[in-house]
Amino acid sequence: MQHSRHQRRDRPTIITVRTAPRNRQRALVSIGPVTMQAALGRSGTTCLKREGDGATPIASMRLLCGFTRGERVRLPPTGLPMKRIKADMLWCDQPNHPSYNQLVKAPFKPSHEEMKRADGLYDVCLVLDWNITSRRRHRGSAIFFHLIKPGYQPTAGCVAVSLRDMKRLLPFLRKGTLVRVLG
Repeated sequence: MQHSRHQRRDRPTIITVRTAPRNRQRALVSIGPVTMQAALGRSGTTCLKREGDGATPIASMRLLCGFTRGERVRLPPTGLPMKRIKADMLWCDQPNHPSYNQLVKAPFKPSHEEMKRADGLYDVCLVLDWNITSRRRHRGSAIFFHLIKPGYQPTAGCVAVSLRDMKRLLPFLRKGTLVRVLG
């Protein structure tokens, strides 16, 4: 009996992301019995993700780690490895660069995203394993699970939720948690 309880606890958590009815740029995110609203890419979802297409990939992606602006938000405990964002942290989105789809440090001239954003979208930013452990040029970069823009405006291809909902999710997350985006 104890063995089966132990197995349940070790099973990876699954977050399901379903496109919302009548709006391809919005989603319903579910973890267990809890469902919340989210924003998706401006182009909705796609099975054929390409760099810059504005679509959220239809895929099962594991959570690798997260980043936070500790000076701006206080987070609940989580089993997911979290790093505090520093001013020199950037994410390379230049497909022909050797550091494509990886964290890099400033100064960095090739195309990149700043992790320490003024708009607060990355105050909590979780890294999804899209094109990271097995990278291919032009297949999309910086696919994150992060915070929403006001009014659930679409993302550039990420999944985004409110800070309140992110705080609700974090205690259930750990490295390897599966985020399953359905079309």
